Amino acid sequence: MNKQRTKIIAVIALLFLGFLTESALAQSSNSVKASYIMDAMKSGKDISYENVTVTGTLDFTYMDEKSPDLPRQRRWWRNGGDNTVNEVIESKISFVNVTFEEDVIAYYHEERLGYTFTADFEKDVLFKNCNFKRDAMFKYSEFERDASFEGTSFLDETSFKYAEFEEKVDFSKAIFDKDAIFKYTKFRDGVSFTSARFERSLDMKYTKVRGDFDTKDMFVKWDLDTKYTDINGRSFSKAMLRDN
Repeated sequence: MNKQRTKIIAVIALLFLGFLTESALAQSSNSVKASYIMDAMKSGKDISYENVTVTGTLDFTYMDEKSPDLPRQRRWWRNGGDNTVNEVIESKISFVNVTFEEDVIAYYHEERLGYTFTADFEKDVLFKNCNFKRDAMFKYSEFERDASFEGTSFLDETSFKYAEFEEKVDFSKAIFDKDAIFKYTKFRDGVSFTSARFERSLDMKYTKVRGDFDTKDMFVKWDLDTKYTDINGRSFSKAMLRDN
């Protein structure tokens, strides 16, 4: 009887140790799988990582999971349907000094099916001093709370086209290696581009800003398109950069 109880205790201890080991590897190692983060968000957990590398595509839209259940042959338009498939991220997001090896997707248009997948964020979103080594797509995303990309490097394609920020957003000291797209973006409570560097072109056509527009030491190497840009009811002018 004692031997049997000892054996049961040993098995429980091994299972518990295995759980702790898996948890430690997932959260404390230098590498974290994007799929693990996606599973955590799906279960409603807040996301917080620092000084790690995320491997695999981080897809806030959950496109691969949703696609098999969608009508084929572009039938979405029937009965007043919509081709937009939206995901609402309810978790608080915090990444500090994190490198993303693959794409980070909050927008994707699936040409074959004709669907557009998007993601909105209900709580705070923080990408501080991060590195997006591949695409970072936040087109059409709505950020309902605080959002910050302070000190973050965008090394490949990126887009915030049609994105909406309800609170002031921070892009200070951010670096964009390729063209940065903020066309039709709405900043409802201000934005900071202080010391941000745009190594190619910056598209702010039709962009609308309400509140602070901080551009001190902002640098744009190539073209700066501000046609129809609205800064607190005024047209954008390069004097705004000098005034800051």
